[in-house]
Amino acid sequence: MEVKFDNSRRMENLSYAIAYYRKKKGFSQEQAAELLGISRQHLSAIEAQGIKRGISLELLFNIATVLEIEPYMLLKFKLEP
Repeated sequence: MEVKFDNSRRMENLSYAIAYYRKKKGFSQEQAAELLGISRQHLSAIEAQGIKRGISLELLFNIATVLEIEPYMLLKFKLEP
């Protein structure tokens, strides 16, 4: 039996979380991307809703470090209904 996974809501919440904490920190996408060592376009794609661009744990940890938050905060973020 094949199990199907639908992580679209989780990925959407993660995208919002990254954008939310980046803006809270006062970083533009350009500034955050530079600190992360990725392009602004890559960060834009990560933050974009509906684009299923997975990120590695290493990048997740780096994002949390740059934003000065714990990684779990990005994963537990939930949009209000």
